[in-house]
Amino acid sequence: MLVSGGRRLLTVLQAQRWPFQQSRDMRLVQFQAPHLMGPHLGLESQAGGGVINLNAFDPTLPKTMIEFLEQGEATLSVARRALAAQLPVLPRSEVTFLAPVTRPDKVVCVGMNYVDHCKEQNVPVPKEPIIFSKFASSIVGPYDEVVLPPESQEVDWEVELAVVIGKKGKHIKATDAMAHVAGFTVAHDVSARDWQMKRNGKQWLLGKTFDTFCPLGPALVTKDGVADPHNLKICCRVNGEVVQSSNTNQMVFKTEELIAWVSQFVTLYPGDVILTGTPPGVGVFRKPPVFLKKGDEVQCEIEELGVIINKVV
Repeated sequence: MLVSGGRRLLTVLQAQRWPFQQSRDMRLVQFQAPHLMGPHLGLESQAGGGVINLNAFDPTLPKTMIEFLEQGEATLSVARRALAAQLPVLPRSEVTFLAPVTRPDKVVCVGMNYVDHCKEQNVPVPKEPIIFSKFASSIVGPYDEVVLPPESQEVDWEVELAVVIGKKGKHIKATDAMAHVAGFTVAHDVSARDWQMKRNGKQWLLGKTFDTFCPLGPALVTKDGVADPHNLKICCRVNGEVVQSSNTNQMVFKTEELIAWVSQFVTLYPGDVILTGTPPGVGVFRKPPVFLKKGDEVQCEIEELGVIINKVV
């Protein structure tokens, strides 16, 4: 994405009033700015606000979210001090937001995890979580462009709540699962339905993992800043029209159950991202089906977490 385009979107974002209540808690971001060398770690001063440069506050802090999370409470306590210190705030128009997590060890996804999404497809609610994945190379920033691949004619939208792992674990009990969570962010699980549903032996991976098919952000909101992750309004708008509108209370398997289930099979590492499923309203199940086209703008929003805006090119 061109930096100027990113700034323009951010200016638009600042000017608009979003309908959901926003919280003022620890909102960790990765960002770039013209006067800084390479990516930096920061804090949104508030939802939709400017950015506090954590690396300027403490130059010993790592510059990537994964390294930050690996150091656990030591780095989180520095970030809390920075938030309380009334530091200078970089205007939002002067920074480019990256995904809050880049190059995680894994991106785990959950299929058919909303009761209302199962009803939309006329399929039974799953008895066990349906797990698939996206490659980490599909991750882009909260205001980056989604690129339509020439190989697909059926690219669709899916707003999702994403969980970010903060502590390594295997065979994690559901009762201990939240101790392994760093926080939450907004995800757009862009999906090429022709490749997901008809090609590649109907294995979902290829249809889900084209480059740019996993916008994340705008911030990693720490778990103590989210009152109840399973009672948040969640919505998606395409060109301003609401296409998905539900609540995370519709999730079949909650965060704790998903972590317990997935960690039976794989070790979870700090920075790993779990996309927890999408509500109804996707394009493929409309009559007739509707797919994304060049020039569309998709806004994915979750209460308390924020909104990501991605232009389709």
